[in-house]
Amino acid sequence: MSVLIGGGVSVMLGLVLLIFWYKHFLVLLMGAVPILLIMGGALAVYVGLDELKDKIRETQEKEKEELNKARAELERAKAEADKYREELEKLKDTKE
Repeated sequence: MSVLIGGGVSVMLGLVLLIFWYKHFLVLLMGAVPILLIMGGALAVYVGLDELKDKIRETQEKEKEELNKARAELERAKAEADKYREELEKLKDTKE
């Protein structure tokens, strides 16, 4: 209950002081808005760059996975080709 009363008093006092010090409030606001815009923009740039780095890292990992799959497929194809080559050599030897 005391928090509710304290909050109401704070709101009323804030409104009264805002009316009396309106020009000072505007000066403060004129100084604060550009700084907030600069800080917000810098934060957005940082988050954007971080997201871009993550996307690049994901792309590189996918490419590595695809390369490893291709290498494994190539090894299987080489082993199969060697097996067929050996069978062909055996067939040539048996015909002769």
